[in-house]
Amino acid sequence: MIILIGLVILVAAVVVGLAGVLSNGGSEHTLTDQFAVFGYHVTGSTGLLFLYGIVVGAVGLFGLSLLLAGARRTARRGRTARSELKQSRRETATANQDRDDLAQARQRETAGADADLDHREGPPASGNTSEPGLTATPSRPAQIRRTPSNTDPA
Repeated sequence: MIILIGLVILVAAVVVGLAGVLSNGGSEHTLTDQFAVFGYHVTGSTGLLFLYGIVVGAVGLFGLSLLLAGARRTARRGRTARSELKQSRRETATANQDRDDLAQARQRETAGADADLDHREGPPASGNTSEPGLTATPSRPAQIRRTPSNTDPA
């Protein structure tokens, strides 16, 4: 919708500009005063001066549009870089959390394995079972512990 409105306004400006140049032409509309731009003396009609004004305005508008397009591009690149930085920080935080969780899990496994070894090598628990070599630990069910009494057939 905005493009359509912009196109209508552009066409109207071109029509008004052409009407201004064509209606102010000829010998009855000559410039009476001397008019100079950067040392160049403009001669002709007021319509020609109006045409020069239109051209200068169009060039200025083109320069402004390039400036704004460049600013938008720079802003878009900055926004993209900031979002990528946030995403990278999130991924780094997640990886660090996963690494910490894995390290804690390994520590728990190591501590649990050490505790199991301590329980297996320690004296048999009293009153756990009626068989002499059968022991139970808190983390494992009852296990048969090999002692000289249940390995010797004699």
